[in-house]
This record gives sequence, structure tokens and C-alpha cells, in this order.
Amino acid sequence: MSKIKISAVSYTNAKPFIYGIEHNDICNEIDLSLDIPSDCAAKLIANKVDIGLIPVAAIPYVPNANIIGSYCIGSVGAVNSVFIFANVPASEIKTVKLDLQSRTSNNLAKVLLKFHFKVEVEFTTNQDAKTDAIVLIGDRTFGRKSDFAYAYDMGEEWMRFTGLPFVYAAWVANKVISPTFVAAFDKALQFGLAHRNEVLKELPQHSNFDLDDYLLHKLNFELTDEKRKALGLFLGYIEKL
Repeated sequence: MSKIKISAVSYTNAKPFIYGIEHNDICNEIDLSLDIPSDCAAKLIANKVDIGLIPVAAIPYVPNANIIGSYCIGSVGAVNSVFIFANVPASEIKTVKLDLQSRTSNNLAKVLLKFHFKVEVEFTTNQDAKTDAIVLIGDRTFGRKSDFAYAYDMGEEWMRFTGLPFVYAAWVANKVISPTFVAAFDKALQFGLAHRNEVLKELPQHSNFDLDDYLLHKLNFELTDEKRKALGLFLGYIEKL
């Protein structure tokens, strides 16, 4: 039987999921690749993989997209790894450099700046451009808040704006996946989440970033009804940009 091809995010926020897969028999049924978020989405859209842990803003571009399982990468308020870093207050931001590894966070920044902070902003992907602010996500944000005059945690700002949690990435398939496999996959992910303390022991430590707080408290992995509601609202806002 051919293996199910899966692309997962290589960031620290997905390490519990990877741990669960690697410590479960289901790993024998999977061909797993670890990628940056934008590449996870690109592979799923191009049908190079069957399932991807993809940025939710990419879901409308995935043929036959369907969210599978009970877990995601999300937060209820501040997440501490998805930021608009700025040299000026949000009300004064005129130019923003986007993160080339992101799709969801770039769109979240656009939504928050337009509808929450109510500023008109020019965006660029030119990494050499001088701008008032930048979007930065994932492990590259660890310990960086003190480097900027202002650090806007987008999970926290979304909660202030909507009163809802947020989903950054979800497990999405581009074809029908066996319910038996999905149940076993969910069980593996649950195992990884239950062993986050073991995951932490395997991760490199950062003197200026609290990994324990991040993995155990800031990130929230259950795909709840509230998160699904937030996802629908977010995708609706993207259409209004």
C-alpha cells in the first residue's frame, strides 16, 4: 500500500505533532517532509502531498480542501511567535515588510492593520526595503521583542479585535482520507501533545525566550468550535482586503 504523503511545518510549534508521529506505528504509513509554512501550502496545492499542516489563509487555494482531525496550531490570545515588529506605534505605520515564509500571518497583519488599527499601509516583499514595520513568524521571533520599539503579538491583537482565538495552521487534505487513518493520526498527535515535556528536553534552549511557556501555555492545539468560527471570520476579512 502506498504511503500517505504529509508536509508539516518545521518550526518549534509543530514539534509535539512530529514527536507523536515519530513515536507511533502510524509513521510506517506516512512519507513525512518538514517544510516552512509557505512550502507546506505549495506542496498541498500542487498535489505533491496528500495532507499538509498549512497556513489557514492557503485553504481556499487547495483543490478539494478539507480540514481533518481534531488539532491545529492556534492560540487563545498572545502566541509569542507571530508579530508585527515596528519602529513606530501602530497608528503611525505606513510601510510593512512581509515575511516570505508566511501566508496566514501576512494576511493577518493586513487584516489587523486595516480593520483593527485602521491604518492604510503599503506592503512589500522586498527584504532589503526600509519600512516602518515587519511581519515575522516562528522561531525567528524568539527573543526579538527587545530589538524593536513596538512588538504587536498578532494572536493578542486578534483577540482584542474579535474576542476569539486564532488558528494559524490546520491539517488539511486535498482528497478523501480514510476515517480509520484520520483517527489513528489524531491519536498520534494527541500522544505528542501529551508528551510536550519530553519534546522540550530535545529542543535547544534560548536564554532570552521561555520555551516552556511557549509550548505548554501560549500555543493552543485543540481545533475547537470557537477556533473554527475564528477561521471563518478571518477568511471573510481576507476577502475584504
